[in-house]
Parts: sequence; C-alpha cells; structure tokens
Amino acid sequence: MLWSSCRKDFDFSPSTGNLEFSKDTVYLDTIFTNIGSSTYNLKVYNRTDEDISIPTVRLGQGEASNYRLNVDGLPGKEFENVELLANDSLFIFVETTADIQTLSLNSLEFLYTDAIEFDSGNNLQKVELVTLIKDAIFIYPDRDETTGIIETLSFDVDGDGTPDDTTIQGRFLEDDELTFTNEKPYVIYGYAAVDEGDILTVEAGARVHFHANSGLLVTNNASLKINGALSTDQEALENEVIFEGDRLEPLFEDLPGQWGTIWLFNGSVDNDINYATIKNSTVGILCEGNQDAVDDKLTITNSQIYNSSNFGILGRATSIAGENVVINNSGQSSFAGTFGGKYNFTHCTIANYWNTGSRQFPSVLLNNYVTDENGMDQGNDLVEANFNNCIIFGNDNPEIFLDEISTSSGFDFDFKFTNCLIRFSDPSGFFGGDNFNINNPDLYDNCIFNNDPDFKAPFENMLMIGENSGANAEGDPAFIITTDILGVNRTTPPDIGAYQHVTFDED
Repeated sequence: MLWSSCRKDFDFSPSTGNLEFSKDTVYLDTIFTNIGSSTYNLKVYNRTDEDISIPTVRLGQGEASNYRLNVDGLPGKEFENVELLANDSLFIFVETTADIQTLSLNSLEFLYTDAIEFDSGNNLQKVELVTLIKDAIFIYPDRDETTGIIETLSFDVDGDGTPDDTTIQGRFLEDDELTFTNEKPYVIYGYAAVDEGDILTVEAGARVHFHANSGLLVTNNASLKINGALSTDQEALENEVIFEGDRLEPLFEDLPGQWGTIWLFNGSVDNDINYATIKNSTVGILCEGNQDAVDDKLTITNSQIYNSSNFGILGRATSIAGENVVINNSGQSSFAGTFGGKYNFTHCTIANYWNTGSRQFPSVLLNNYVTDENGMDQGNDLVEANFNNCIIFGNDNPEIFLDEISTSSGFDFDFKFTNCLIRFSDPSGFFGGDNFNINNPDLYDNCIFNNDPDFKAPFENMLMIGENSGANAEGDPAFIITTDILGVNRTTPPDIGAYQHVTFDED
C-alpha cells in the first residue's frame, strides 16, 4: 500500500481523441487593437481510467497566431506530450493582443479566430477561439525614454495667471483633437486636458473609454460641450455619448471605479452635457468653483450617471443646473453639493442602490463648509439648492443630509425641495434642527415622503417608474419639462422624476 501511494512510474498511453472540454468555443469578448485581453480558461478532461499523453497541443496558426496559451503553468503556442492522469483535468489559459491594421485593411471591427488543436489525424480535436477587435483613436501622454517618467500637466491651478506644475499624468489635446466624433471609439490614458480658451466638442454617438486613473480635465476658460442626442432605439443608444472604462469584457460592464473623472476645474466655463451616459468611474463629474458665474458652470440634461465608486456628481463651491438627470449606484453620494455653491435640479431621479458594500453618505448631501488641514471649518455660502419634481430615494434611510456650519457663522444655507418624493424617516428625532423640519413648506413644499417609487429594477440601474409609483401625477406643473429623458411627453400634472411612468411588462 505504501508503494502504491508513492508511485512515480506512471504509464502514459497516447490519447485516442476522447478528450472532453469545459466549452467548445472560448469567446474572448471585445478588445481594442493592441490592448491585451483578460485571461480566459479552458478545462480539459480525461474521463478514462488510463493515464494518457496528448502528443500535441497547439494553436492552429502556430507561432503566427495572436493568441497566447499557458498549459499547466507553461507559456507557449505549441506543446508536446502533455500528460494527463486518469479521471483528471488540466487548465489551459488563453490571452490575445492584436493589431487590427495587420489583420484587415479599412475595417473598424474584425472578428479574429483561431483554434486550440489537440493531437492530429484521426484523433484531432479542436476548441475554437473567437474575439472581436475594435479599432480606436488612442490619446496618451508622452513617456521619457530614458527615465520612464510619464508627462504631467502644467496649468493655472490657483487662478493667478501663472502655470503650475501638477502630478496629474496626461497631456493637452491638440487643435485637431478637439472634436470627438462617432467614427471610432476613443481610448484615453492619463488625463486628456482642454487647454485655456479651447472647447472640446463631443459629437452624438461618440464612445470614450478611459484606462485606470484617467479622465477628462477642463482648465481655466476652457469648455466641454457634449452634444449627444436622443436615440431612436433606446436599447442601441446609438446617438447617446457614452463614457466608460476601456475593459469591454462582461465582467467589467458594471464595475465601479475603473477610471477617474470628468474634472471641470476651477475657472472652466459654460460646460454643457446633453444625452450622455457616464458609468463605472470614481467620480462621474467633479465640478469645482465659479458659483457666481453668470451662466451656470455646468448644465447637464437628459443624462445618466451610474456605478461611481465615490460620487456621481461632486460639486465644490460651484454652480450646476440639471434637468432629466438620473444618478444611481454610488459608493458615497449620488449628488454632493459641498462647500456651498448654487444648484438647481428639475425632474431628476437621484437615487442610490449601492450594494457593493456600506456607504457613509445619503443620495443627496449638501453642506456649506470645508475642513482645512488644521481641522478648522471654512465656510462658504450655499446660495441656493433647489430640487423641483425630483425623486430622491435609495436603499438606505435617510437619503438626504443637510450639513450646515454653525448658523452663527453668517454663511447662507438656502435650500428647498418642491414636489419631491424623498426617502426620509426620523421617528427617533435624531436629525434635529430646522433644516430637517419636513413640515416647513418654505423648505419642503408639497413633498411626499417614503412612498414607493416603483422603480423597474433599481439595482440594475433601471429607474423607470411603474403605474404604482408614488411619484405619478404629483409634480408641480410650474416646473414641468415637457418631455422626459426618453423623449416621452409629460402629462399635466407631471410625474415626479426623470421618467414619465409606464406599465411594466410582466415576466
């Protein structure tokens, strides 16, 4: 028995074409040209009672293949005499990197295929490999060939007219890069920055993908204009502008925190976002400064922001106007208006059904101060924060928090919720003070608390409301926006939130 348990002289017979596989085709999903895929696996089974040796395991295109294999820990493209014990299995890992220009001329997409071949002749067995490769426009900073240091941005940070060095990796867009079209997707490494006085225009149907720790940055006297349009097919989203990460595999489809932010730096002006989806970022939009601008620093309409690991929209002493905006699934707040500012949201759905872990803040957070490095609170006026015909809801309670510096400080803290559906319940009286007196019509005018919004599937970012919603026909016609985010005409009185209600199909 001891001799048997320590046996090392296995007898391996040649395989006879009876291998079994965990899948007959390995789909490596979609990648961008010259960007490596994720690693996929295939499991190979020997269901027989004999130890076997597979004479060859190879890629059909051999060394010319753009796929790479790892068989039981060994990398390569062809392997000989691969041993497999009786009733045992082995893993094969598959990756690919390919240049679409060398595969297909004048093509924006190319379906690249190969196969893993086991043995040959009458015993030949194959597992197909398939991946879709997309061409793209790449924007990335320079790297010093000697030191390896990546280019960082230098611009006027403090508004004194003098450029300041920063540690933000990226580069300024050239004049011929200031219009993003829908012809090819864009892949951005580092921060693509809009220089002083320039305007970045993003046309309808554009797709912008960011690598980790990357984003857009709009500097002093520069502007961002996102000109998406209503799509005729809501499933296709062909005219909407989409900002997301550069990993296209299903595993990354709704994964928060894959890239940085759209950063509207202090001093940028007249930023407009219409019909955009911003997903899977750290902060969807970071908007700073210029709260007294004649025109709001940011106007955002008919847009969606999902799966932000921190904030959907984070405002700091700034001015933002939003209409038909949907925000959901944020690791902290879906909207935070901090250090004062001026904010006006109408017919918006600001929800938070974050379920990746705990969160500290509610769907909507307002304050009028910042704590400096010495632990001292520095105040600034919250000039106004008006929420009209909005749904503010989520999977926590309460979903609003109004954090005012001491009333004796002299800093304004002016806000009002009008005809809003809000999740707020405080039976223990924990949230004291006038700001949380929901019976005060000067602060909470005709608002509804804790009624079911009847979202279609809030954890899947489907925040359309059904016929049983507590928001139906409860809006104030004085603030009506005639069509909802999907272009549907609103009734009078209108439904609260970004969507006019519909009858959901039964599963």
